[in-house]
Amino acid sequence: MVLRGALAAVLLLTALPTPAQAAPTPAQAAPIPARAAAALVQAATALVQAAPGGSDVRWSVQPSSAKGPDGRDFIIRRAAPGERLTDYVGITNLTARPMTFTVYGTDAYNTEDGSFALLPAAQKATDVGSWIALGATEYTVPANTRLDVPFAITVPADATPGDHAGGVIASIAEETTNAQGRKVLVDRRVAARVYLTVAGATAPTLKIDTVRLEYTAATNPADGGVMTVRYLVRNTGNVRLSGTGSVRVNGPFGWRLAGTEAMEIPELLPGGSVAVTERILGVQPTVRLTAEVALEPASFDRKLPVITRGTSVWAWPWALIALLAMGILYLAFRLVRRGLSRRRLKNRPTGLDPAAAQ
Repeated sequence: MVLRGALAAVLLLTALPTPAQAAPTPAQAAPIPARAAAALVQAATALVQAAPGGSDVRWSVQPSSAKGPDGRDFIIRRAAPGERLTDYVGITNLTARPMTFTVYGTDAYNTEDGSFALLPAAQKATDVGSWIALGATEYTVPANTRLDVPFAITVPADATPGDHAGGVIASIAEETTNAQGRKVLVDRRVAARVYLTVAGATAPTLKIDTVRLEYTAATNPADGGVMTVRYLVRNTGNVRLSGTGSVRVNGPFGWRLAGTEAMEIPELLPGGSVAVTERILGVQPTVRLTAEVALEPASFDRKLPVITRGTSVWAWPWALIALLAMGILYLAFRLVRRGLSRRRLKNRPTGLDPAAAQ
């Protein structure tokens, strides 16, 4: 039985300005220097190590031009609705034999931890990935050679303003045997990210959803307890945003008990979200604890207001309550005992009975 799997796309990380537009031309093949090949082999090694069976196929995908790589790490473009753009990706075959790659565009999304990811091969693109067109679905790249493949992005006339993210993927399917001895068809993918901003009104907006608190008291009351804060950050606007988030824990009357340092919120695509969990140690139970989450969005072109949201949880100081209860019981016992002693003294005879004396 042949199963299909997909390894995570190996993506590039930083963005530089885009080059001038160029009209699509037939893909250009160029041998790569030995030093450049060695660097690209090192970059592709992680993909090979992750593949079942230890395949020796290595390749890279990077933004390029008709004359070769142009220094970009991302493909970042701007366009108006109805506009058509052209660009290139360089597919470098780092093996000693020709390889045929399936090349296509797809959409991006944020995983649960906020990471950038591309749709599985079986899932159809509906956004910028569906706007990407190539001259062919497969390209054969000679050994130790880079092929600069042109593609076009045609923006629909009714495209929504703001950021649209995706990628151009070069993939190869290889059959291998898994640990159970079954034949597995592994779809290995390497991609270059594509960020397209459609002209129009922008709304950079982050929202804090579903703040949840849990408090666990410590065995030793002097140590305080553990406050666990879980919250969801959602990009409800139409541009990609990152930011920083922090948590402050307050007791009654706004008394600050603990807090966290600012934590980086990964870049979220429009509609994307990330679940954040913070554990704060040494929080003393003060009957009612309030956690306030502060989120500071980071925008490319403007300063955005800080967003806050808080909620509360009961945190009873049971050890202190037990001590107070024991103290109260002890005082009550002493008072009762003292009352009985006074009553006995009051009822005690002061002299001898005359009848008893006879």
